[in-house]
This record gives sequence, C-alpha cells and structure tokens, in this order.
Amino acid sequence: MAEILSFTYDDLSTLHSIAKILSKAMPLRDQLEQVLNELSIKAGMKRGMISILDRETGDAVLDVAHEVDISGIQISYKPGEGITGQVAQTCRPMAVPSLGKDSLFLDRTGARREVSRTDLAFLCVPIIYEGQAVGILSADKVSSHVYTLDYELQFLSEVAGLMAKVVHMRRIEEENIRLKDMLSRSKHPFPEFKGNSRIMKEVFALIMQVADSSTSVLIHGETGTGKELVARAIHHGSPRKDGPFIEVNCAAMPDTLIESELFGHEKGAFTGAHQRRRGKFEEAHGGTIFLDEIGELSPMAQAKLLRVLQEKQFQPLGSARTVKVNVRVVAATNRNLEDDVAAGVFRTDLFYRLNVFPIFMPPLRERGSDILLLADHFIEKYAEEFGKPVKRLSTPAIDCLLAYHWPGNVRELENCIERAVLVAAGDTIESMHLPPSLQMKQAGTERKKKGTLQGLVESYERALITDTLKDVRGNMSKAAKNLGSTKRIIQYKVLKYGIDPQRFKVKK
Repeated sequence: MAEILSFTYDDLSTLHSIAKILSKAMPLRDQLEQVLNELSIKAGMKRGMISILDRETGDAVLDVAHEVDISGIQISYKPGEGITGQVAQTCRPMAVPSLGKDSLFLDRTGARREVSRTDLAFLCVPIIYEGQAVGILSADKVSSHVYTLDYELQFLSEVAGLMAKVVHMRRIEEENIRLKDMLSRSKHPFPEFKGNSRIMKEVFALIMQVADSSTSVLIHGETGTGKELVARAIHHGSPRKDGPFIEVNCAAMPDTLIESELFGHEKGAFTGAHQRRRGKFEEAHGGTIFLDEIGELSPMAQAKLLRVLQEKQFQPLGSARTVKVNVRVVAATNRNLEDDVAAGVFRTDLFYRLNVFPIFMPPLRERGSDILLLADHFIEKYAEEFGKPVKRLSTPAIDCLLAYHWPGNVRELENCIERAVLVAAGDTIESMHLPPSLQMKQAGTERKKKGTLQGLVESYERALITDTLKDVRGNMSKAAKNLGSTKRIIQYKVLKYGIDPQRFKVKK
C-alpha cells in the first residue's frame, strides 16, 4: 500500500471527532457504535462492522455493526475465510473495488441484498494493539466516492489505530462475560475439585477457557497440589473426552526404556522384547496424554519427545513403520523450568512447545478458606471407606489445621485426615489424632486461637489480604484503601500472617 503523505481537511476533522468519542467515559460498545456512525456520516463509509478476534481459535467474531441488523445472531469468520478471515489471518489490509465482481466476499449478514454490489467498494483492515491483532474493522463505500483504494485503506487504518485500545478492552470484556456465563451455568464446574477460594476460581476459569481447544498445556505447581486433577478436568471438558486419558510419570522412566515406553517396540527389538508393544503415545491416539514431572526427563528423552510433538508421528523401536497420532499433550512439573532452561538443563524449544497455555496450581497455604472444606470432604470419604462414625473436627483440631503451613499441600492434608479417621474412637477428630507435626508450634510464633470462630476469621482475613495484595501488585497502601483500613494495620496483619507482598510485585 502506497504511503499517504496527508489526509484531506474533512478526513482530519473526522479523525479528530473519533478521537473525542473514544476519550469519553461511556460503555465500550456505545463508543464503538458512535465511531461507526461517525464514519458513515462524515466519511461515507457505510455498513461499518467491528469483529473481535477469538484468542483461542483466531476466529473473527462480529461484535458491533452500523446499519446492519445482527441482533439475535452470531456471525464469525475462521482464519482465511472470506475477506474478513483473510485479513484476520494475514494482519494485512484488503480492498475490493467492486463487491459484485469478487468471489471472496461472503455477505453473511445479508446487509447488501437490497443494494447494487457492483457500485460498492469494500475496505477491511486489522485492528492492532501493542503489536497484536485484536480485531477487524470493515466498511463499504460507493465506488465513485473512493479517492484511491490505498488512500481509503490508510484512512481506515488510522481509525483502527485510534480505536485499538477500546477494542482490546472490549475483547477482554466479552471474554469475562463468557467465562462468568460458563461458571454461572454450573454451581461448581469441576466436582472433583474442592475449593471456593478466589485463587481456585481463577484456576477453574483457565481450565474452562482452554479445555475446548487442542492447545498444549503446562501445569506448574508444588508436589501434592492436584496437577493430575487439572489434567483430567481439561481432558473431560474437551471434545476428546470419549478418547483415552494416558498418564505417564516421566520421573519413573529410565533412559534405556523411555523410547520403548512412549513409542512402543517390535518383537525382538532388544533383549527381553518377547512381543510387540504399543507405546503410550499410540495408546493415547484420539485422546490426551498427561506427561507428569516433565522436568525430570533427560536431555536424550527431551529430544525424542520434541521430535514427536513437532512431527505428530514416530517409528516404534525396531520398526520401519511410521505411526501417526492425534494426541493432545498436557504436561506438569513442580520445577521452575524457566530456571532449568536458563541453566541448559531443559531444552528451550521443548519448553516453548509445551508452555503454550500455563496454569499455576496454588499451594494449600495460599488457599486458607479451602482447608476446612477439603478436610470435611476427606473425613466423609474415609469415614465411609473405613466404616467409621467420624463426622467432624474438634475446635483444637481445626486450630491445628489452620495454623499449619502444609508443605505437602492437599496430598498431605488427605493423608493426615485418613490417619485421623483411622485412629479416632468416636464421631470427632481431636487434635491428638492428628500427626505430631501438626501439633507442634512453629518456633518464634505465638498461636493464640481460642475457638472455631477466631480460627475461621483469621483464615478468611489472611485469604482476603492475600487476594487484595495480589490485585494491587503488592502495594500495601492501595490494599489498605481497598479494604477500608490503614496501611499500619495492614502491615501488622501481613507480619502476623507471614504474607510476603514482594512476590505480588511486577518484575521488570
């Protein structure tokens, strides 16, 4: 597209009017509708439309239109589909001098059925925000009123640049609305998870966001946080739910067996190979393979795994045949793989191949409000399994659970409750039934909780302050303001509960 040195006075006036509209405080959709109206009145660009690019699929979903009735219908264009889809795929502007002579134009809205397409030019440009395409802006213009197609595209691109931030915010707004709608349709979207804390609701939202795609997922988290549950939830929420879910513990596979375990072998391929065996990837065809403890793979194993992820095919050990597989990969690690990449321990290309959509499972110590909920769940589970009458926790036992730092996370809590149910004599778990490590006071720390109410209040207070500090990036002054308190009180509480505000600050 040729460079335009200057716009006409009328077009500069139109750009100024659009900038004023976008600076007003009003709902985002209203702003965009007013921009399209301004384009229609002052620039002669009729039937303006704004589509938002879906972050997962890349589809261009029609969101706002002027002089086009889209109420009650949903219109979208896949990447490369029609003119809008091509602009979405290439991020390059496109212009058609006459709609009546172009086979790419789809007119899915039906807005041009009553007009002469031959007399209309169609203009379509990407909306770019911070180097990333977030939407598509398109409009018609009577061919005889077009100065040059390059000029009109340049002008429309300037409009797209002005509205980019608003479209970006509108995109986020729509994603939030969709996620809230998905959550509202099910009181608890994942019954296997027990947790109502804010941080776990964020995890649920991420699972729902990624489950319906084929995107690779890397689950980060400490040992015992429930990474396998996340992997299973992603599988069961995906179109592959009727396919197999194959779990592989990478830490348990020696280098000598890794190729055979993952890709299978033929009879006689090596000493002891008495019969043909299918590998884990072949078993997972049409479903999901969960590679747990992926950070424990040796460099040789990493290279072989990367090859199959790139090529979607492999050769079993000792075989000349090629096996093609359609498998979704979900991996998990309790290591800091970014540090391992920097140290040369983990392959950079494999890390980026796996870490397309990261999910961080929070440790139990950051889920204060979930501890008693989980404990009640495990009491019910093991009381039924062991045929015991245990139904509840005593006040001192609750105090012990809430005061403990849970280095082993949910798995440690489950083991504690299993033991307590076994040794409890009546219907109540007392503090003496818990492991000795939970009954010991931490050095230098005073524990003065004197009842269920105080323990619960402190647990929720800790969770509330942690969530607020996360929202304000560790700024205690802002946290105090949001909580209707003073900075001095928040500093005291942070010290009391051992909260580290520094970890919420943005690292530059």
